[in-house]
Amino acid sequence: MADEEKEAQEVAERGGGGKGKLLLALLLLLILLAGGGGGAYYFFFMGKEKEEEEAPKPTVSPEAVGVMYKLEPAFIVNLADPELTMYARVSVTLELASPEVVIEVQKREPIIRDAVIEILSNKTSRELRSPEGREQLKLEIIKRINTILVQGGIRNVYFTEFVVQAE
Repeated sequence: MADEEKEAQEVAERGGGGKGKLLLALLLLLILLAGGGGGAYYFFFMGKEKEEEEAPKPTVSPEAVGVMYKLEPAFIVNLADPELTMYARVSVTLELASPEVVIEVQKREPIIRDAVIEILSNKTSRELRSPEGREQLKLEIIKRINTILVQGGIRNVYFTEFVVQAE
């Protein structure tokens, strides 16, 4: 019987030693995984922030941005789609070349609004849905408004709301 107890004690000691080694191996594996995860995070995310910080950011001086003038209310027009009745709701803000142009834009606002409505209503929904079509629309509006204004002009057109919808 003493032999059996001695064997059981040796097995228990060996089993306990195996659990200790297993626990140590798991702990080392956990530390390696945490270190690898931290290194991957730094490589993929922190490295990009460093690159972004080093890249020179474009600076916009106050005089580079013109005076903004919002044409209100928003334009709601029927589009030139032959097969469907389509509508567009567009809010337009004009970037004016100088502060003096504000007075002229205010005086000629009905003419400007009419020109924008005419340009918008001659477009199809397909033309307005693409980024290239919206950019072309901006250029047409700039060109038309600059022919209306006598004492100045607009630099850019911004769409602050742009919705195209079927009936």
